[in-house]
Amino acid sequence: MIRVGIVGGTGYTGVELLRLLARHPEVELAAITSRSEAGKTVAQLFPSLRGEVHLVFSDPSAAELERCDLVFFATPNGVAMQQARALLEAGVRVIDLSADFRIRDVALWEKWYGMKHAAPDLVAEAVYGLPEMHREAIRHARLVANPGCYPTAVQLGFMPLIEAGCVDLMHLIADAKSGVSGAGRKAELHILFAEASDNFKAYAVPGHRHWPEIRQGLTALAKQPVGLTFVPHLTPMIRGIHATLYARITREEDFQRLFEARYADEPFVDVLPAGSHPDTRSVRAANVCRIAIHRPQDADMLVVLAVIDNLVKGAAGQAVQNMNLMFGFDECLGLTGLAVLP
Repeated sequence: MIRVGIVGGTGYTGVELLRLLARHPEVELAAITSRSEAGKTVAQLFPSLRGEVHLVFSDPSAAELERCDLVFFATPNGVAMQQARALLEAGVRVIDLSADFRIRDVALWEKWYGMKHAAPDLVAEAVYGLPEMHREAIRHARLVANPGCYPTAVQLGFMPLIEAGCVDLMHLIADAKSGVSGAGRKAELHILFAEASDNFKAYAVPGHRHWPEIRQGLTALAKQPVGLTFVPHLTPMIRGIHATLYARITREEDFQRLFEARYADEPFVDVLPAGSHPDTRSVRAANVCRIAIHRPQDADMLVVLAVIDNLVKGAAGQAVQNMNLMFGFDECLGLTGLAVLP
């Protein structure tokens, strides 16, 4: 049994962490922090957790997080980099669900996130928490940088092709769609119901913060520079990521078999039968990435479809998966819930 704390537990990622951890047999929820909601019970803010989570939100200064074995940061960018060092020095392991430790080039991170990094030395230590890529390193990590939602779907979709070296690495295309919960639990015009409902649009086409994160991962897999065009879209749904990925074939393979072999032992990646079309509701509330491969008109372009729940495999579920690895638990512990339908 480990003691777990959550910093910033009032957003969608925070409540998803609470939902998953509340039923985890090896976790004692010890603390949850929020400056704005300090003194309120979790059930007051999230009635869905009534009777399951009995914590009271506390101010971060009074939370005694150093008594935890692990602390999750479910905070906006820029918070974890200020607080992680003290926890690590106290012997606490940290999983950061923000972007503070994902990009290894600190100058590049500062360019995309518009702030000075407070702990560049910790960036060098942090392990990028995509288990299908860095499982063994995660097991021994003190600090894990949990991947973003778009990067999870895109990297899992491209990974077998890049590892096999059978596609044009300089002209990869990722066309990805996200539900509005990906923008966080906040009041902004573009995610209001009247703005997002019955509407569909691309955004951040000149450049999205997840682009350097995705490119970093794909470049590491390829062991050479990778060219990537990434265009995100906002869809009128609450949860879900659908990534449609395009790669030009440079060497013939049995691509269906290639994907099936690569993910045969991965508990949270499901390669569907040839010709399938995965939909986002097939992964809603589940820690699963479902993938299908197509070759339209038998031409030289391969199309990979990858779907995840942005709040689970794209955030909180993957964080719990990383926690399981870090503490030697069964990797699937607390994560075997089925997708919710409809």
